[in-house]
Amino acid sequence: MDYGLAIFPTDETPSPAQLARLAEERGFESLFFPEHTHIPASRATPYPVGGDLPREYARLLDPFIALAAAAAVTERLLLGTGICLVAERDPIVTAKEVATLDRISDGRFLFGVGAGWNREELRNHGVEPRERFEVVSERVRAMQAIWTQDEASFAGEHVRFERIWSWPKPVQRPYPPVLVGGNGATVLDRVLEYGDHWMPNPERSDDELLARIAELRGRAADAGRAIGVTVNAASTKPERLARLLEAGVDRAVFYLPSADSGAIEARLEAIESALAVVGGG
Repeated sequence: MDYGLAIFPTDETPSPAQLARLAEERGFESLFFPEHTHIPASRATPYPVGGDLPREYARLLDPFIALAAAAAVTERLLLGTGICLVAERDPIVTAKEVATLDRISDGRFLFGVGAGWNREELRNHGVEPRERFEVVSERVRAMQAIWTQDEASFAGEHVRFERIWSWPKPVQRPYPPVLVGGNGATVLDRVLEYGDHWMPNPERSDDELLARIAELRGRAADAGRAIGVTVNAASTKPERLARLLEAGVDRAVFYLPSADSGAIEARLEAIESALAVVGGG
């Protein structure tokens, strides 16, 4: 099992380049940056985990620009969106950004995608929340067409274009791995439709998560496919990590605080202490 880090990079944290150098120097496999284009001031949609929305949500750097800075100062570190809110993005522009980032990083990009939870944020981008999963599906599949076809076309309800040229193509073939985020009832359907990995947050219990991983693998095998699993916001409890390792999870990603270097170093020490117990990196 590989181990990655994630953080909300903001104007109040160390820079993306500093964070990336730190992750690579400490031997982590990957670094993920999430996305929110903005936070509506109305705050009508409640924070999914309850309580006040953390300050960093409204201060996020653009993930593609931040990851480009990270790519420039690293050599081995995989760089991912965790997650890119595809429902809020133009697919032709985003296809270009993904391909460019994969090329300038020499094929180190991981494309984590999702639909988003903030209804007002989605509406500000012209997307009805009830349609967000269909929008993401079409936009991801449209991007996959752009990455794999010299002259791409796509016809859907939410995305439509005919005979376009777009280079560069990604370094990775056929394209960077698509990690589908989410824990909802239909997420495994979406993973099998257009994804290469499932990227869940921990379920209410480890038993529930591991059962869903087994279901996904069974369904993928029936379809003649191999689907990876990247557990986002993984626990540092050694006994919980050991269960992920035993279940064959491909990657566990640990969150760093959106804080100063001292708080980040303290968190890294706690993560590394847990990994020293579990092993398996």
